Amino acid sequence: MSVAADTRAFAVLVSAVARKQFILLKRYPINTFGALLGIYAFFVFLFFGGRTVAGPAFDDSLDSLIVGYFLVTMAFSAYQDLAGAVMREAQWGTLEQLYMAPQGFGHVMAAKTIVNIAFSLLWGGAILALMLVTTGNSLSVDVLTIVPLGAFALASVVGVGFAMAGLALLYKRVNSIFGLLQFGFVGLAAAPVEQLPILRMLPLAQGSYMLQRAMTDGVRLWEFPVTDLVVLVVVGVGYVAVGYLVFRSLTTRARKKGVLGHY
Repeated sequence: MSVAADTRAFAVLVSAVARKQFILLKRYPINTFGALLGIYAFFVFLFFGGRTVAGPAFDDSLDSLIVGYFLVTMAFSAYQDLAGAVMREAQWGTLEQLYMAPQGFGHVMAAKTIVNIAFSLLWGGAILALMLVTTGNSLSVDVLTIVPLGAFALASVVGVGFAMAGLALLYKRVNSIFGLLQFGFVGLAAAPVEQLPILRMLPLAQGSYMLQRAMTDGVRLWEFPVTDLVVLVVVGVGYVAVGYLVFRSLTTRARKKGVLGHY
């Protein structure tokens, strides 16, 4: 097949995966809106609780709280959706079919990754709008800046999700580690990368720092230092690549042990 034909075929695959994701969200509307409401309600609790306890001083850190919550919400969505989707495919007995897809298993997982990040950005955008309306605050929301920064920040989380999905396929019950990693994402989003530059190599840390500057200080994508952008891209792509390799290795072991689709 030519490059153009391969591109068209991959676009069709991405469209099919996105359509499936949308159908699942629409088919269970109470669960979808319940999850959105739960995330929003927790922010409302933080907002009004913080104002009650800290008073006017709380407003000084409100912008950072909104941006951090926006990123962590998207990270949770990206992480849970990817790892959860793989485990559901195994439970439904359809994971083995993905290996036999005409375009190959790698292309299928690449399409799932793209769709997963896109839906996470939409989910985070809905939460961000609710937070801004609730608090009355205004932030710099430049789509051309936020979308690339958010996408590469989430890519690092997707890499972690791949690794966890592989562990779940091999060892089945890893829910306790899932929960610990979610708490870890909160800490990574607040990592002091300016004081400890080495933290930029961790998931979310660099993306969180750049989103904070973009949304609170109004820094545009092209105004960031080239080194910051390079670190963001390398970390995001690097975690996806390593996470996917770990996932393939663990799924291969699961297949050899005959436990790939057993729960």
